[in-house]
Amino acid sequence: MSTFCILFSVLLMLQVSRACDGNNEEDQLGSARQQSDDYYANAYGFSPESWNALYYQSSGVPITEYPGQYEGRTTLSSGQPISVNPFAKYFANSNTGEEVNPAEGRFAFGNLGTNLINTGIFNNRFTPANTFRPFQNFGNRVPLIVNPNFNNPISGFDDCTSPSGDSGICVPGKVCSLFGGRPSGSCVLGKVCCINAITTCGGTVTLNNTFWQSPTTSVSVPSTCALTVRMNSKLAEQLKKPICQIRLDFVSFTTAQPTAGTCTDTFTVGGAKSVVPTICGDNTGQHMYINVPSSGITPTDVQLMFNFPTGTATRAWNIKIAMLPCGASYLAPTGCLQYHTTATGRVRSFNWQDVAGARQLNNQNYDICFRTELVAAQRATQMCLSVCAVTNAGDPFSITTPAAVLVGNANNAAISTVAADVTAAGANSNVGTTARNTAGDTLVATCLYDFLLIAGARDVNGVEADRYCGNQLNPAVGTPQLPGATTSVVVCTPLTPFRMTYRTDGTEAAISTINAPTVPAFAGADTTNTGFCLDYQER
Repeated sequence: MSTFCILFSVLLMLQVSRACDGNNEEDQLGSARQQSDDYYANAYGFSPESWNALYYQSSGVPITEYPGQYEGRTTLSSGQPISVNPFAKYFANSNTGEEVNPAEGRFAFGNLGTNLINTGIFNNRFTPANTFRPFQNFGNRVPLIVNPNFNNPISGFDDCTSPSGDSGICVPGKVCSLFGGRPSGSCVLGKVCCINAITTCGGTVTLNNTFWQSPTTSVSVPSTCALTVRMNSKLAEQLKKPICQIRLDFVSFTTAQPTAGTCTDTFTVGGAKSVVPTICGDNTGQHMYINVPSSGITPTDVQLMFNFPTGTATRAWNIKIAMLPCGASYLAPTGCLQYHTTATGRVRSFNWQDVAGARQLNNQNYDICFRTELVAAQRATQMCLSVCAVTNAGDPFSITTPAAVLVGNANNAAISTVAADVTAAGANSNVGTTARNTAGDTLVATCLYDFLLIAGARDVNGVEADRYCGNQLNPAVGTPQLPGATTSVVVCTPLTPFRMTYRTDGTEAAISTINAPTVPAFAGADTTNTGFCLDYQER
């Protein structure tokens, strides 16, 4: 009997050794892929009810402001070569160059069974020539992720990019079908790049890189269309890392234009730590970073909501929802609603377009941040901004009508317009916070209610100003009647981290009553304000 046991043990060890051979690993993995996919779906109990099976159709509109570095956390998009043997890193004598952590017990006798189960050796991984499989069904009786201290090769929902450029997640084919996704391209270990899209109101998102598209039928009014983004580290699709930020990319975004700066159609975000302004109009190519509590500590539901009260305007959107893990290097800094991570690019206020007419939105108050990039192998020491070129009658910089059109009587009791003060005023820039009229008896607002704050910005002559408004980007002070200049210039700031603050109040009407401290000065009515479009360059 003892001889039989010894022979049986030797035979079993030989079979396990052959199963771990790197040369035939790919064949072994392929033979068991179908069974692994089935178990993967069944083990977690995915529920596809909230997902729509319609395929995502690319809009063909590139997002030029952000090249997608946050999608670089997968092995597919990294610069390192991918090992042919996907299980080699789990064994101590691997030649992949990866560090073996003894604490993870990747080949310690105490965790030998765990490692063999996780890598699927007992799940039909013996060579096809040998039909003796005493542990064929043993792996089906244990969860896929037995040891949470290392990455199981069939457990992640990593980012991927399809051949057509769409963002998705790497999952087994059957899991993609369960979520109503569209397979497009392939990932390692036989997974597919799954493109996920929701085209309904009232749905729920739990997967990274999901697209929320407007319904295929026309949006009725009045109506509300909302989507819930659910973050919980206990969800299988979020098990790998807790989520701390959501990035929204507006692949396309068209709703009704504002009325006197106030949105009638509204897009709002609820349930987040960030204060997100209400926006509307045309915002294709824009993006937002939204801070949320760590999903590993506090499960959170964030609501994205459109509200359409009246009207027949076109309403259409396609919003990419990316869930960013805590501690990732590509998270936006605290307090930044927008974050640009290239040395050059373009930044626009929401609803700015190269067309004629008023476009500025009321009640905007947010920070735009820029990562300090390498320029000529050195970290940038300044960031320069200039107005972008327009070809279709748009205005690249128009924030608040210059204050020189506003004067009052000696008692500050009324406001009137003085023709001498109006000349050329609409094309001038404003800087600072306040200015007085010619008599010196009336305080009038310049960049007090609507402005773009660029700390430390100065022109080529060293003239410096922090607040900019009016119709030109220029720090020149000018006179009380015409406070500023008639042309825009390049302004640069040496202050790092590079950041701008955009602020508008809740009205475009004239302010004729002072109520300090909230309304400290008179202001004229704003006309045809567009917001801003600036090109930036780090140097």
